[in-house]
Amino acid sequence: MSEPLAVGDVAPDVTAPLVRPDGSTADVALSSLTDERPTVLAFYTNDFSPDCIEEWCSFRDYGWFTSDERIQVVGVSRSHAATHRRFIDYLDLDFPLYADRDLELAEAFGVDYRTFGLLRRAKRSVFFLGTDRTVRYRWVGDHPLDPARDQPPLDEV
Repeated sequence: MSEPLAVGDVAPDVTAPLVRPDGSTADVALSSLTDERPTVLAFYTNDFSPDCIEEWCSFRDYGWFTSDERIQVVGVSRSHAATHRRFIDYLDLDFPLYADRDLELAEAFGVDYRTFGLLRRAKRSVFFLGTDRTVRYRWVGDHPLDPARDQPPLDEV
């Protein structure tokens, strides 16, 4: 567990399974997303947990916080690809979701940790990456008991 990437750092080019809103799944390198357009990566704990449903509904309901020709939003969690498909359908999301089963993405961004020193997971966090994968903005949860409980400041993001 390392320090989270800082503004100005270049994100590593990690590849993971990406589930798209149409249900298709493929291994996709982060660089292929950022080459297309700036990307917001939102790390969260798990599909279908109540706090994550609230967070993703907030993302979905912000009309300006959606993928379009200028920017794309991508979620990242440990959930399986099949669970991501159900989660996308359940919430009617138009964002793709990375299935970070081994927490390689979370580790690369420095947001992996152990809950109560035991279970590995990702801190709730948001990174805005330019087309060169440079971090332009970051927010990382820092709740004293469990960083996965924090909610990102959507107005700021």
